[in-house]
Formats: sequence, C-alpha cells, structure tokens
Amino acid sequence: MNQQHPHHPHDPNQPAWPPGGYGPPPQPPKKTNVGKVIGLGCAGVIGLVVLIGVIGVAAGGDGDKDDKTTSSAPATVPDAGRTADDLPKQDDAKATSSVTLKARKTSFSKSILASDSNYTSVLVTLTNNGDEPLDVNPLFFTITDTNGTKHTHELAADEQQIDTVKLAPGENISGTVTGKATFTPKYVIFTNGFLGDSYRANVS
Repeated sequence: MNQQHPHHPHDPNQPAWPPGGYGPPPQPPKKTNVGKVIGLGCAGVIGLVVLIGVIGVAAGGDGDKDDKTTSSAPATVPDAGRTADDLPKQDDAKATSSVTLKARKTSFSKSILASDSNYTSVLVTLTNNGDEPLDVNPLFFTITDTNGTKHTHELAADEQQIDTVKLAPGENISGTVTGKATFTPKYVIFTNGFLGDSYRANVS
C-alpha cells in the first residue's frame, strides 16, 4: 500500500527546484566585444600615425634629394683650384699696351690730289711699345665724329698724311688722318693690320 506524501503548497517567492534538490548551474557572464573594439581602434590609430610618419619621411627624403641635386652641383669656374703659377702668363706687351695712340685737331692741308677742301683732318702720333716691328698704314685708321659716323681715311688728300712705314720697337711717327666732308672728330681708331688689335684715342 503506497503512502501518500503530504502536499505542500508552492510559495511563489521561492524558486522551483527540480527533483533531487539541486538548482541549475549558474550561467557564466556573457563576454562583450567592447575590449576587442577598443583594442582594434587603438591599433588602427597607431597604424595610421605610423603610416603618416612613413609617408612624411619618404616625402622629406625626396625633398632632400631634390635640394641636393640642385644645390650640390659645383659651379663651373675656369681655372678653379689652379695657382697663379699654373695659369698662363699674360704677354707683357699686351699688359702694358703695345701701342700708344694720341690724336688732336688740326687744319686740313689740301694736296694737289684733293678735289676740294671739304675734308677733315686729325693729327695722330703712334708709338710702338712692343718687342716686334709695327706696320703703319694710313688705311689702318678711321675717324668717328660726334654724331657716331665713322669715316675712312682719304688717301693723299692731306699733304701731312701719315706715312706707310714699319715702326721699330720704341719708335713713333706723326701725321694726319683725313676723312671726307666737314665734321667734328670725336675719336680715332688704329687697327694693327686691319684684323689685329685696335687702339682708340679721343681727339683733344
């Protein structure tokens, strides 16, 4: 004969226990991804800063390279690094001017070969200061007037025309150089052999 256990009413404030008297095992707290998100966010920021730094360094490196390319190239200087003894020595005659030319106003002295008196003459004195003979010819002279017009020499127009000679070192010669027309002479130029060095003297 089965015994009847007395029935106890269920208290609603008390948890219902399953048979055996043991309750359910406690559930572990749920893990959130907040830590992972924060970790990934920090890593991303650090990575971005590193990337910006790398780009900046690369850009700075390129800028330095460009600056060195444009500024480090040495300027080309003739005879740079050479001493005075290594340089070619200047010719003494050229250094002191191998020719001295002087010019002054003078009256035109009409020769029998001149067609009229419409000429202008300048008295010149030429001195050879060089070590070699100097060829002198009236055709080696020109006269430039105050208007900038150049006048070539008129052969045999003036009786005092400068002679055609070979001037020895230390010698000098004087004579007239004459241009066609009446004008105010400003300076005279003597060219050594047409294509040689030129020498200028203002007309005083």
